[in-house]
Amino acid sequence: MTAPVGTRSSSAAEALPELVAAAVAGNRAAWDTLVQRFGPLVTSVTRRFGLNPGDADDVRQTVWLRLVEHLADLREPRALPGWIATTARREALRILSGSRRVDVVDPQTDTRLDTVTTDEPDANLLRAERRQAVHAGLTELHAPQRDLLQLTDADTDISYRQISQRLGIPIGSIGPTRARCLLKLRNTAPLQALAS
Repeated sequence: MTAPVGTRSSSAAEALPELVAAAVAGNRAAWDTLVQRFGPLVTSVTRRFGLNPGDADDVRQTVWLRLVEHLADLREPRALPGWIATTARREALRILSGSRRVDVVDPQTDTRLDTVTTDEPDANLLRAERRQAVHAGLTELHAPQRDLLQLTDADTDISYRQISQRLGIPIGSIGPTRARCLLKLRNTAPLQALAS
């Protein structure tokens, strides 16, 4: 007996091609499952960029719109998490670059004009470069390693119990496995290039 489309199994990555195919065919449950499964990934990206709630919602909506437009064009369904993360990151950067160009303020009521910012442009560029290297490094990891690192990210509000259930690994092995995954991430080409 086969599991219905949208059901979480111990090998979610193996079920992803079937889930994508069902969503492309118009199966609403499959689409809802994709949004539910990868929604936390989009949220994680928006948090990393420090977007305000309105901008974060704009990123989410744009990511799902782009996915509707391009899901049928996806050659490798298992690459969907990377595609979603990249699309969210690009949209977040687009929003940030647009909001930095035009910042309308009322000089009578907005106190931001009374303060001096000390952010160095180089520091912002370096942070963005580091984020990009980490994201590129994550794409070099196997999906289970990438999933574990994304779920244990400091910005996520998910417990080890939930991670254990979602990934099908014992709670006690999450920490040591995460440490091994971080070591592999540090040894990826993008992070090695950043370190040199």
